[in-house]
Amino acid sequence: MRKGTLTREIIIRTLLDVLQPLNYVHAFYEGGAAAFNRIDEWSDIDLYVVVEDERHKDAFLVVENALKTLSPITQKYEVTQSQWPGLFQAFYKLEKASEYLIIDLAILKLSCPEKLLEPKMHGNNVFYFNKADKISVPALDKKDFVKKLNERLTRLQARFEMFNIVVQKEINRGNSLEALDLYHMVTIALLIEVLRIKHNPIHYDFKTRYLHYELPVKTVKRLESLCFVKDANDLQEKYQQASKWFSVTLATITEDKMKKLL
Repeated sequence: MRKGTLTREIIIRTLLDVLQPLNYVHAFYEGGAAAFNRIDEWSDIDLYVVVEDERHKDAFLVVENALKTLSPITQKYEVTQSQWPGLFQAFYKLEKASEYLIIDLAILKLSCPEKLLEPKMHGNNVFYFNKADKISVPALDKKDFVKKLNERLTRLQARFEMFNIVVQKEINRGNSLEALDLYHMVTIALLIEVLRIKHNPIHYDFKTRYLHYELPVKTVKRLESLCFVKDANDLQEKYQQASKWFSVTLATITEDKMKKLL
């Protein structure tokens, strides 16, 4: 098989065949682009496997051996720390697959409370098997989520008031590279998060991911114009524009509006 000819369908079918017979594997599903019906030629494969506690290493070994029957694994990148206890993650590149067809594999303990399945947040994950319907798809707790959003807005405002001035400080010093880096890291990052809360709060913490799909076209175009800076004078002007846009946007967000969007 030549490089680039190994398809996502072959990969998934191969893993399905080896995982489904194992009594310690309870579910196998796909998220990411598949869950949002956005698969294209550049999509990777976001796969999830739910296993009995303490069997995650066995599952990784099974998956890796199955992948090796299809192609040499040219690179494995293991995530050493996960924000979700009981979730273990690794990425794989295969010699015979497209360079974009990276396998993002998450293996979850059965006891892991977060299985990344809530539809509003994670889309409609594609189940390849779910033995005895042991894995359930949860509903969003809107009350709890709105509380979290309110807390986040308070935090964003405090961060803006404390740190946004550091961009101007470095502009004043003539440190253009530091100013540009801080502009993106502080001003633009804060602006993007409040815009997400205003337009699509469910993904408020997704940074730039899915931004082009979830924000109004005019908003995305305006953001693009602020993100691409041509020189120091342009940075000064766009920093002021972005800072003002943050404050105006923050002032328009209400709890009722957030609830309606969830």
